[in-house]
Amino acid sequence: MTLKRGIIITKIHLVISLIVVVPVAFIYGFNPSSQFNIYLGTVDEHNFFKAIMGLYLGFSLLWLIGILNKNYLRLALVSNFIFMFGLASGRLLSLLTDGIPSYAYIYGTIGELVLGFYGLWILKRK
Repeated sequence: MTLKRGIIITKIHLVISLIVVVPVAFIYGFNPSSQFNIYLGTVDEHNFFKAIMGLYLGFSLLWLIGILNKNYLRLALVSNFIFMFGLASGRLLSLLTDGIPSYAYIYGTIGELVLGFYGLWILKRK
């Protein structure tokens, strides 16, 4: 396997995560009702979703640093698979306790599981 191909295999899920998570962060933070069946009514609800936005952006920054700096790659990989499995496990719990969500969340759960398992596979390879 060439070096370039190995780098792509190791980092592609971090890039995909950035492409998905950054826009979703801003949607959650500023206008969740534009894409999801979420309608915020109190300052506390707005504050909660801005905090989620900050959490998403913070992890995204770590993944970007890991993509650009090999000294942080392992940390980025570990944080990514924990982030994705954390989201997916919460969504699966909600599926069992709350019922079936919109298709956006179903696709999100599948994507989070795929990215989480891919990240775990990458870590086991290294």
